[in-house]
Amino acid sequence: MIPEIGHYALVLALLLAVAQSVMPLVGAARRDVAWMETGRMAAFAQLAAITISFAALMQAHVVSDFSVLNVVNNSHSAKPMLYKVSGVWGNHEGSMLLWVFMLALFGAAVAGFGRNIPPTLKARVLGVQGLIGVGFLLFILVTSNPFARIYPAPIDGNDLNPLLQDPGLAFHPPFLYLGYVGFSVAFSFAVGALIEGRVDPAWGRWVRPWTLVAWASLTMGIAMGSWWAYYELGWGGWWFWDPVENASLMPWLAGTALLHSAIVVEKRDALKTWTILLAILTFSLSLLGTFLVRSGVLTSVHAFAVDPQRGVAVLGLLILATGGGLLLFALRAHVLKIGGLFSPVSREGALVLNNLLLSVSAAVVLIGTLMPLLLDAFGHKISVGAPYFNFITPFLTIPLVMVMALGPFMPWKRADLGGILSRLWGVALLTLVSVMLALWLAGVKPVMALVGIAMAGWAGFGAVWEVADRVKLFRVPLADSLSRARGLPLGAWGTAVAHGGMGIAIAGMVGTTFWLAEDVRVMKLGDKALIAGYEVTLDKVEDLRVANYQTEMGHFSVRRDGDLISTLTAERRWYPVAKMQTTEAAIHTTFYSDLYLVLGEENPGGGGWVVRLYHHPLVPWIWIGSLVMVLGGCLSLSDRRLRVGVPARRAAPVSPALQPAE
Repeated sequence: MIPEIGHYALVLALLLAVAQSVMPLVGAARRDVAWMETGRMAAFAQLAAITISFAALMQAHVVSDFSVLNVVNNSHSAKPMLYKVSGVWGNHEGSMLLWVFMLALFGAAVAGFGRNIPPTLKARVLGVQGLIGVGFLLFILVTSNPFARIYPAPIDGNDLNPLLQDPGLAFHPPFLYLGYVGFSVAFSFAVGALIEGRVDPAWGRWVRPWTLVAWASLTMGIAMGSWWAYYELGWGGWWFWDPVENASLMPWLAGTALLHSAIVVEKRDALKTWTILLAILTFSLSLLGTFLVRSGVLTSVHAFAVDPQRGVAVLGLLILATGGGLLLFALRAHVLKIGGLFSPVSREGALVLNNLLLSVSAAVVLIGTLMPLLLDAFGHKISVGAPYFNFITPFLTIPLVMVMALGPFMPWKRADLGGILSRLWGVALLTLVSVMLALWLAGVKPVMALVGIAMAGWAGFGAVWEVADRVKLFRVPLADSLSRARGLPLGAWGTAVAHGGMGIAIAGMVGTTFWLAEDVRVMKLGDKALIAGYEVTLDKVEDLRVANYQTEMGHFSVRRDGDLISTLTAERRWYPVAKMQTTEAAIHTTFYSDLYLVLGEENPGGGGWVVRLYHHPLVPWIWIGSLVMVLGGCLSLSDRRLRVGVPARRAAPVSPALQPAE
């Protein structure tokens, strides 16, 4: 009965999405307050309906209702409760239901918190959100019904993909979807502005918080996915340039450019058409990621579906949203007034260069991801992997990081580059110290590692120096500096923290990429292995049965200078229902590095087990830096100036032009 309620609620949500997409758009065109208000109420009702539907699917998974096909295909009675819950979105149908739930959540948030948005723009934004909802709800109901029944019901299920039975994958998709779907609001604001033919600083201020929410969520989602791949897949890496990894990176790059471009619109009433275009392209790249994961054109541990028919349906949604948005842009962009002029050497100029580099980076990743697929369709086989991306990326990231530190020091409209550089002597000195320290610890080679450390220092210390410069640290009494620091807007703190987090993450990427130590050997009980100053001993290997899997568990003791510093456990798991094996790496983490151990298969010849040992310098800094970037986004989001619902305005008489239609 409950699955049927969930299905009916999904059908009701579709009808409400139709109402939300039609009535506010018509109301805005007719200047009819009642019709526009109906769109707001439909957004709340749609969220309630999809919440009921999502709760119904979750209940089916929690109680192991094997009369529901989705539960049969993705669950098992012996599965731990955490993975019964996360299994709701660990499959194609459930993940699409999570997608529309997030979409409805953002629509309701616009309806509830956008009190200061002009009524017609708000109605158009809700209408476009409703149109997106109609497309995805139709897709779910026609091709991906999560409540389809099976008769007779089997006694047990087929279990969830063992790779997804991990805490990292329990929380990674919701954050990723918050990012993907969050950019739909920026898209809707862009389409609404094109229809109205007006973009002004207020529009930039309204669109920024929604972009910040999406950007911070996507940053967290990508970081969690990278962390999961690092410790779960057992290969010792944190980024593989997997096409599905790239699918999340592309909207992050475009969204970062959008975020900076919206600042120029807000502060200088410039870059309007560029910002509108970025909003359309960012959401389009989010839809492209959905297509790649669900079309069956890719083989990846991240992919959810291999059904070409579903892929064609998602491709249709992608073409409609992207094509419609770009067509409207082509027809209406000329009506947007050109904003303020500025010198190339200015904060606006730095942000423009920043946007260009980010956009080119997204294009490079897009080409490298799609080119093999396009050529394969014409019978040509090529492989585009890490060498392509690793070769091109430095040419884009080095100037990007240099500009990232320079930009906040530049005034709006016009700047003196010589004067700006003279203010950055401290950053240059600290960057040089960082390079000399790396040179002393790791030697001259590889040279690119020293360049990378220089970029990390330039970004990180540049962010700290910018705050110190604004509070006049060491130039006025300390009490005055602290008073100035308390008076800085949270948006300024957020920018500095996010830029500093990027510097920390770059240092982690450089350290683990260039200074990785690796050793693969066969170890018997009692054998010792030396790596990066650690002495690792294999103490015991035991077989256990845990929950819904069997495990071969290797116990290691780790010593340094004769002192025991840690005991680690690495596993090889076998899931009999899914007939799949996974690895669980053992990791000893310090602030500076990771010692990483993987237990392989038992050696049939001379006994013992294959053990892979890695030492990853600075790798924890990748995720520390990512969390710091998310913190920066949250600080900016908490700035009162970016809260779309404040300050509250006094009630005003309704304009005659907005009276309800007769």
